Amino acid sequence: MIRVLVVDDDFMVAKVHSGYVERTPGFSVVGAVHTGADALRAVRDLAPDLVLLDIYLPDLDGLTVLRELRADPSTVDTDVIVITAARDVDTIRGAMRGGALHYLIKPFSYAALRDQLEHVGSLHAKLARLSSRPTAGQQDVDDVFGTRARTTSALPKGLTTQTAELVRQALVDHPDGLSASECAKATELSRPSARRYLEHFVETGRAEVRLRYGGTGRPERQYHWRS
Repeated sequence: MIRVLVVDDDFMVAKVHSGYVERTPGFSVVGAVHTGADALRAVRDLAPDLVLLDIYLPDLDGLTVLRELRADPSTVDTDVIVITAARDVDTIRGAMRGGALHYLIKPFSYAALRDQLEHVGSLHAKLARLSSRPTAGQQDVDDVFGTRARTTSALPKGLTTQTAELVRQALVDHPDGLSASECAKATELSRPSARRYLEHFVETGRAEVRLRYGGTGRPERQYHWRS
C-alpha cells in the first residue's frame, strides 16, 4: 500500500483529492494538511511514500516545501507530485528541477490523477524488483528512467501523456496481447479512444499487431507491446 499525504490550502479541494486517492487501488491517505509548515512536519512524522503538493500555500510556497524535503536526509526519498493552478514556466521548471515526479494543473479529473498514481505504483514495483538484485543492467535502468519519456513523447493532437501511459501499462501487464475492446475495458476508456492510442504505438514502432482468429467472422487485431 502506497501511503499518500495531501497538501492543499483549500479544505474542500484537499477532501476531493483525498477521495480520489482512496478510490485508487493500492493507495491510502495518511493525512491532509493545509500549510507548508504543516506539510514539512507531517512528512517527517508520518513518513508518507508520496506527497500531493499544492504550490499556493498561505506560508511557505510549494517549491520551498519541495526544496526543504530534498535537503533533509530523512525526507529526501519522498516522492512528490505537484498539484496546482500555477501555469508559469518558472514554477514548472522549479518543480522539475526539485525532483517532482509530475505536475498536474488544476482542475483535473480523477482519471488524470489516477494515471499518475498508477505510474508511481509502477515505479515502486520496478524499484522493488531491482532491490532484490546485486546489480542492474541498462535495460533495467532504462525501464525505470526512460520508459515514460519514450512512450509518451511527440503525441498527436488530441492524445495525452497520462492516457498514453495508461494504455502502455495495460499492454505491458498483458504480454499475450489485448484487442482494442479488451484494452478499453482494462483502462476504462472508450473503445475508439483506446484504439487511437494503440494505433499510435503501432505507427511509432512501440507496439505490434497480430491477428487473432476466432471461430467465425473477421480476425481481430491484437496489440502487443514491444519489450
